[in-house]
Amino acid sequence: MLRRTYLALTAAALISGPAFAGSNSKDIVDTAVSAGSFGTLVAAVQAAGLVDTLKGDGPFTVFAPTDEAFAALPEGTVESLLLPENKDKLTAILTYHVVPGKVMSSDLSNGMTAATVQGGEVKIMTDGGVTVDGANVVSADVKASNGVIHVIDSVIMPK
Repeated sequence: MLRRTYLALTAAALISGPAFAGSNSKDIVDTAVSAGSFGTLVAAVQAAGLVDTLKGDGPFTVFAPTDEAFAALPEGTVESLLLPENKDKLTAILTYHVVPGKVMSSDLSNGMTAATVQGGEVKIMTDGGVTVDGANVVSADVKASNGVIHVIDSVIMPK
């Protein structure tokens, strides 16, 4: 069932991808920078060495925590994760926020799961608002030239 859901999700993303490719000339990283509310996320992506990946062809779906979401983590967490010796842990957390393919909010269904680039799966719920592993989606379908961003209100952690 999970595999079928993922395959259907991936197929839908691949089919819809070309239709939106020209809708935004900025890639995911540049779109996040322009928004002004993802400074911590952008700094983390840079520290993890993922900028070139997220500027690549994609498509990618990114569940992007806001600066406020990072600020809600226990004190010192962000600073610790940004240290060079914690690059692997930071990379795992960040890639847990990325799903291959372009998944728009209209593609979501209650209780579905999606495989992340990190290797884990996130659970999507749509009852009473959309959540991803318990994080609320506060803004959906922010289009980029190489995918889509869904803004979330907390940092989600791999299991």
